[in-house]
Amino acid sequence: MINVSLPDGSVRQYESGITPIGVAQSISEGLARNVISALVNEQQVEVTTPITDDATIKLLTWNDDLGKKAFWHSSAHLLAQAIVEFYPNAQLTIGPAIENGFYYDVDFGEDVFTDKDFEKIEKKMLENAKKKAEFTLYPVSKAEALETYKDNPYKTELIENLEDGQITFCSHDNFTDLCRGGHIPNTGIVKAAKILSVAGAYWRGDEKNKMLARVYGITFPKQKDLTEYLELLEEAKRRDHRKLGKELGFFAFSEKVGQGLPLWLPKGASLRRKLENFLLKAQQKAGYEMVITPHIGQKELYVTSGHYAKYGSDSFQPILTPHEGEEFLLKPMNCPHHCEIYKTSQWSYRDLPKRYAEFGTVYRYEQSGELHGLTRVRGFTQDDAHIFCMPDQIDEEFKKVIDLVLYVFRNLGFDDFTAQVSVRDLDQPDKYIGSTENWEKAEQAIINAAKDKGLNYVIEKGEAAFYGPKLDFMVKDALGRKWQLGTIQVDYNLPERFELSYIGSDNQAHRPVMIHRAPFGSMERFIAILLENTAGNLPLWLTPDLFTILPISEKYVEYGEKVLNLLAEQEINGLIDSRNEKTGKKIRDAEVKKIPFMLIVGEKEAENGTISVRRHGEGDLGEFKIEDFIAYVEKEMKLN
Repeated sequence: MINVSLPDGSVRQYESGITPIGVAQSISEGLARNVISALVNEQQVEVTTPITDDATIKLLTWNDDLGKKAFWHSSAHLLAQAIVEFYPNAQLTIGPAIENGFYYDVDFGEDVFTDKDFEKIEKKMLENAKKKAEFTLYPVSKAEALETYKDNPYKTELIENLEDGQITFCSHDNFTDLCRGGHIPNTGIVKAAKILSVAGAYWRGDEKNKMLARVYGITFPKQKDLTEYLELLEEAKRRDHRKLGKELGFFAFSEKVGQGLPLWLPKGASLRRKLENFLLKAQQKAGYEMVITPHIGQKELYVTSGHYAKYGSDSFQPILTPHEGEEFLLKPMNCPHHCEIYKTSQWSYRDLPKRYAEFGTVYRYEQSGELHGLTRVRGFTQDDAHIFCMPDQIDEEFKKVIDLVLYVFRNLGFDDFTAQVSVRDLDQPDKYIGSTENWEKAEQAIINAAKDKGLNYVIEKGEAAFYGPKLDFMVKDALGRKWQLGTIQVDYNLPERFELSYIGSDNQAHRPVMIHRAPFGSMERFIAILLENTAGNLPLWLTPDLFTILPISEKYVEYGEKVLNLLAEQEINGLIDSRNEKTGKKIRDAEVKKIPFMLIVGEKEAENGTISVRRHGEGDLGEFKIEDFIAYVEKEMKLN
């Protein structure tokens, strides 16, 4: 007999060899009908996998993220099967599940795959799904695997990097693929399928390799779910920050300037300044000191920090100067510069913590195929800060940063979020720098702070930065999508690498601990997410133009300008639409531009010293005295 521990803490006894589906059936038939995957000892397995020793188990359904992962991973096999049936000469590469759906990278050779082919692939996937074929995972030797894929250079490359004895194939129906596992019980669970798009993707993300076709798809256990998802996609298109940014005049890109390097137009620059000023005030209250660092630094700076070893090959290459042997890099991170600022003085324990903040622009060479509007760029500004403190100050400082992040979210409408404690992957120690002891202390400090602040948090293995663990805030937007925004990291390693110190109460030198934090993450990405979450209807205090004055004829332009100046004196900024157009057209244009208030002025308003107010998306609010409108706006703009 073996002991199987369930998530609620209960322990059940079963005969060795019991499967996850067997465990589910012992609990209830209803549960068994819905279980599609399982975690056994935190490893995702098929529901038919025998459990031979004492274990922990979590049964997964479609409602679990990992349940969806198994569903979509299995659907990628259905996609590949359908592609091969129509294109027998196609060479398959990899087909993972992603956040919403899955993709498969395919070398179609001489064939061309376009959106005209989507429908036949969808139909074939569902036709094969109806066979209710079981997914069977089985081990193969390395020699057998290489023989199977001797004509496929992509699979061969993957197999050559695997160890003999750890290679598995997955079969269903008449299709077999190289696969690690994590499948649903059978294909019959897939009831709806949609091919979403096809795009180019270099093999293994390397521009030196061949361009493949990346076919994106999504599947669901019910047709209704697919219909709702497609409606959500249409809404996402309407909210796309690239579309909104162009319509609202916030930012642009230029081929001459370069890919992934946004140009901020006046309205976008105004939005950025307002965000910066908002955070600047909050930081000053919290005891931060603002600093400014250069956009470049000597290569040696990033060698010392470890960034060059980890990211150097994927970054902008060194800048050579006329001086022989002198090399600079575009700044990929602000933290090494802040370490050097700390070193400009010898600090006492009485001086700590030191909190340095900067809106620092950094540069990273993202692959051109991965660039996407403002969410993936090559030059971006981080709302960066680094806190240098004593070890016994970590808990308090970390909690203060959590409070700052929550203040930011509260005032920007991000109420639905999960805190993610990102820790090391103990199976891949080479990914990280620093001692095990320091990592354990840092990870525990973050977990304790998250608990004490009452955060809804999860622990994610392998998501830590190379120099330390972190607390990431995963925000769900109006469309239900998850984004990683604010981040806080505990770092024992950079203070060692830069030989930072402070003089303690014992008059001896001690090593400080460093906390990295960025509530926005990057200004570019944050603004993109903010635009999409609000559909461009920004909070009033962030809107570049709060109002537009609409004189009903040329006779009232002068009065409109008087109103404009009165409001400007109260720092309520807007514009006047003095075009010789009908008021109805002016209102429609203002609605499209998402200007919050339309102030209509005519004979009655000029005589009474008033304005007639319309609000974007709401309609008429009535006639206001100027001072009453000012009070109304100031109340609406008040921060929480």
